Amino acid sequence: MAEVTGNIGFEETLWKASDKLRGSMDASEYKHVVLGLIFLKYISDKFETKYNELVDEGEGFEEELDEYLSENIFWVPKEARWEYIRDNAKSEKIGQIIDDAMILIEKENKTLKNVLEKRYARPEIDKRRLGELIDLISTIKLHTKEEKDLLGRVYEYFLGKFASAEGKGGGEFYTPTSVVKTLVSMIEPFKGRIYDPCCGSGGMFVQSEKFIEEHKGRIADLSIFGQELNATTWKLCKMNLAIRGLEGNIGSEHGDTFHNDFHKNMKADYILANPPFNISDWGGDQLTEDVRWVYGVPPEGNANYAWLQHMIYHLSPNGVAGVVLANGALSSNTSNEGEIRKNILEDDLVDCIIAMPDKLFYSTGIPVSLWILNRNKTNLKYRNREKEILFIDARQLGEMIDRRHRELSEKDIAKIADTYHKWRNLNDGKLGEYEDVKGFCKVATLEDVRENDYVLTPGRYVGIKEAEDDGIPFEEKMESLTSELGELFDKSRELEEEIRKNLRGIGYEI
Repeated sequence: MAEVTGNIGFEETLWKASDKLRGSMDASEYKHVVLGLIFLKYISDKFETKYNELVDEGEGFEEELDEYLSENIFWVPKEARWEYIRDNAKSEKIGQIIDDAMILIEKENKTLKNVLEKRYARPEIDKRRLGELIDLISTIKLHTKEEKDLLGRVYEYFLGKFASAEGKGGGEFYTPTSVVKTLVSMIEPFKGRIYDPCCGSGGMFVQSEKFIEEHKGRIADLSIFGQELNATTWKLCKMNLAIRGLEGNIGSEHGDTFHNDFHKNMKADYILANPPFNISDWGGDQLTEDVRWVYGVPPEGNANYAWLQHMIYHLSPNGVAGVVLANGALSSNTSNEGEIRKNILEDDLVDCIIAMPDKLFYSTGIPVSLWILNRNKTNLKYRNREKEILFIDARQLGEMIDRRHRELSEKDIAKIADTYHKWRNLNDGKLGEYEDVKGFCKVATLEDVRENDYVLTPGRYVGIKEAEDDGIPFEEKMESLTSELGELFDKSRELEEEIRKNLRGIGYEI
């Protein structure tokens, strides 16, 4: 098959073709097999592009390692290059050949140490299907000068598809792109330190990079920090950053953020996070005296307020955080949670609360909320919003993309973010255009929140959207509705009698 580049819809074509090869493998297992091969193809393609340039120059430097490392191109030894993998695709030893290639690449590129998957030789992986998958991936050139983010597109698409296929387990490594875009559009991470204490496969970092590029900023101005508990997800994140040339400190291995904080003394300018919802086995009983619990000791049975306080602890004096939390955190008074929420509110750290639609996540159908936290509401860049909170009810936004999942459109994301920025920002020193919209957004004072017992459910503040006046008098509407209802009742009685008649015909009486 001829090699192709980024044609429209090719990600979907690749997914459908490769998914047919999955056979008896679970999606969670197959994910690593496919993404590992795609990563290997990408770094080999990028190496080959530079290799051919050096050959054309005719100086004989094409096998000089420094020529590649100086341009942040991974060095790929001969036995690990895709051409060699492709030529051996039908070999019964192809699994071991790939594992050996991964070992060689890690040996030559220290930043990839312990990152690449080496599971291809295992007997449960069908070598015939593996060879077919290699043939398929061989048809796609994943690095060209014209298409710089081709692999990024493939990776993002595949992560989403794998999350959908895995269902509940998919939430461990993937936050839906529309949710991440909403957070990024609101807190605008442009320059400074960005941190995600439960970074999954790195989606928050990727969208932040895209935001900077769209706004003509410099990627080098953003320093990435993160941590991830799951070992295989940590590897996904390392690869996801590597394919985009992003340098990030997410630790030399996976680790527990609560019990082994890799960034104890780091203060972030931006925090973006989607911590696991309502986890009960986080080891809170061992951390009751922890320095991070400024607003109260979080309950041992739920880590929501442990995550919140961990992030507040790591915010710089002017830092802003965007956090996804289960809706229970908005109103729970269980085991000190209400007192912690009260203390956070009284310290004026909550900037905005957004109620999101249901069915956004692959891991759960429950609706969630976004919390925007701000260390400095009196920052001179913004209007003074001290002792105020913006509530947004976005539950009616989004559209179903299949029977189980909803997605926010670019227009939906812009509506939420623009509402926040109109409320938050100064326009040339003047107040912005923000106005409360009944049923959608409302500015509440801290006193309003006190009167509501510190409950942060947006619906309690924004009210219910008023129905549009269609100009028809109420009496006329009621007469029409009553007539229509009477007709429906008559029809119901006719159908009921018809059913009884049919039942009597076969010897039944009701």
